[in-house]
Formats: sequence, structure tokens, C-alpha cells
Amino acid sequence: MNDFYAIDSSLSEDERAVRDTVRRFVDDRVLPIIGDCYIDGRFPLELVPEMAELGVFGANLPEEYGCAGLNNVAYGLIMQELERGDSGVRSFASVQGALVMYPIFAFGSEEQKRHYLPKMAQGEIIGCFGLTEPDFGSNPAGMLTRAKEQKDGTWALNGSKMWITNGSTAHVAIVWAKTGATDDDKSIRGFIVPRDTPGFSSKDQKGKLSLRASDTSELVFSDVQLPADAILPKSGGLKSPLMCLTQARYGISWGALGAAMACFEEATSYAGNRVMFGKPIAAFQIQQARLAEMLTEIVKGQLLALHLGRLKDAGTFTPQQVSLAKRNNVSVATDIAREARRLLGANGILAEYASMRHMANLESVYTYEGTHDIHTLVLGQAITGINAFE
Repeated sequence: MNDFYAIDSSLSEDERAVRDTVRRFVDDRVLPIIGDCYIDGRFPLELVPEMAELGVFGANLPEEYGCAGLNNVAYGLIMQELERGDSGVRSFASVQGALVMYPIFAFGSEEQKRHYLPKMAQGEIIGCFGLTEPDFGSNPAGMLTRAKEQKDGTWALNGSKMWITNGSTAHVAIVWAKTGATDDDKSIRGFIVPRDTPGFSSKDQKGKLSLRASDTSELVFSDVQLPADAILPKSGGLKSPLMCLTQARYGISWGALGAAMACFEEATSYAGNRVMFGKPIAAFQIQQARLAEMLTEIVKGQLLALHLGRLKDAGTFTPQQVSLAKRNNVSVATDIAREARRLLGANGILAEYASMRHMANLESVYTYEGTHDIHTLVLGQAITGINAFE
């Protein structure tokens, strides 16, 4: 039942081996502790060295920089398995690889790549990505953070960023700021900002009811002085951070399926064992309908993600195709988690079961990296040629 459409036959031996290795890690190391981590509101940092040893950080970046050099389908399968454990675990790896290592690889100097990427692949340096601001989420072009170039070529950074995954545990931040005197998004550049730089502070986001096993923070930059070589030299304009978000959204389109699979498997097992009115609840039509709908949407999402991965490996994918996959797969995963929670009845609200944890997490995934509605408008523009953002 786990491979209803024989999708494994479309994977290479190496792709299956990568998936199965990460799956064992999630089963053995993540699942036994993640419920308590969620209740306690902490990310399991003790797992980072093991994740690094598995090669999950920047897994689709070149081996010459200490990364695994996997294809994008294998990378997607890693994200699927990590989120089968918890969205917070996948988010950590996704930010580290797609939002910190990728921009250094794509926009950084050779010296920056040689210095940071191997250490980040090994988990020795943890990174975060600073784009979203308190008043500018879906409209990053409106950012207020500024980097002013000094006469000696150094930079003075001022501003704040909000909802930053890994923000309080990161050793370094990729921060996006406007460098021009006017409010022009073409002046947006990326900067590498070490945590120990004077004027850089962070504050944990309190009161979260979602992604509790994840570090979410506000970053504040108060006259942070940066050397000339802190800038990512090939970055330029809003398109640069959006390229990073495309990488992250691709991983999310796979990751959400992992959460959906976990909920489906839990619901199927529970339905077969829970006896009501003298027979397992799996024998009742309404529960079979729920399970059938879950399975159908998971299979559709898997086929969508797999084909997108092949397009990405061929170099022919588009950001709009990624938007479609992120939008669809997160939406159906959210619905599946809700239906699984309902199938579990009263037990579904207990931390010993995964469905409600996944359900709450997916509400954040539904919103971050471009909200569901924003991706709807991206697709609307692709369909009609009309930009509804203006």
C-alpha cells in the first residue's frame, strides 16, 4: 500500500538507497523523540551531526564543495523522509541547504564557497536566511532593511527580519538588504553576516502552536559593520532571493508528502486496530472513503513531485511549475492530516500520535515560502499573462 502506483520502479537504485537510508534514520532517531520535542518546544540539535553524516545538508550541491552531489529527485526524497518525521526537521535541512548553502554556491565568490560550504555540509556551521520582515512577508520588495556602503568599501547594516528558521541557533545569516538610496528592489543584495558581529541580535518567537520542534526567531541588525567581502558578489535584485525560495519550495513539495504519508499510515493502522460496534472501524464506509481519498492525493502528489524533479534535473523546470507543486502538495497534505486526526477520534489529539502534530505544522508550511494564495496568483499570471499583484 505504501507504493500503490509502483513509483519505486521509476526511481534509480541510488535514489531508492538514499531514501531508505534517511527513512531508517527517521524511524530510529527522529520518531522516538520528536513528540516530546514538539511538546517541549525545542529543535533536536543533537541530531545535526548525524544528519550531516548522512549528507542531507546541501545534498544536491557539488561534491567539490564537500556536498553529496545527488540529483534533485534524491534530494526531494530526503526532504520527504525528513518531513515524515516532522516539518521542523525538514525545515532545518531545507534552510541549511536551499536557503543558505545554495545562495553561497550560486552568488558567492569562490573564496566564500570554499570557506563555508564544506563546514555547512558537515553541520559545523549552521545558517539561517533573512528575507521576511515584520511588515513585509508576501511582499519582500518592500523590505526596510538597508546596507549602506561606507567610503572604505565596508557596509553598515540596519533593519530586522522576522519568522527566521534556525535564527537563534545559526552561526551565520544570509541577509537580504537594499543597498540603494531609493526604495528600489533592484538594489537588493545578499550579505553573509556572522552571529558574533556586534549589533546582531536574535529573539525567539514565543507562543507558537505550530512548528514547535523548530527554532523560529526575529533577527535585529543595529549598525552592524560588515567587511567589503561580506557581500555575495553575484547577487543582485529581488530575483536573487526568489531563486533561493524556488529551491526551498521544490523541497517543500516533496516534504509535505512525507507528512501526508505519515498521517495516512497512522490512520490506516489505527483503523485496522480500533474496534467499534464489534468490528474494526476500517470496516465502515466513511473511514474507507477517508483512506481512499488520502491515498489518491498522495499518489497524485508523488507523481507530480517526481516529474518536477526530473524536469529540474534536466534543467527545464520553471518557478511556476514549482509553485504549482508546492501549492498542491501542501494543500492536500494539510487536508490529509486533518482527516487522519478526525479518523483517530479523541486519541488524535494526543502527542503519542503524529497526525495532529503534522496538521499543526502544515498550517505553517501552507503559509511560508509563499502562501497558498500567493502561489495561486503566480499560476494565475502564468495562465492569463496578467499580473494580479499590481
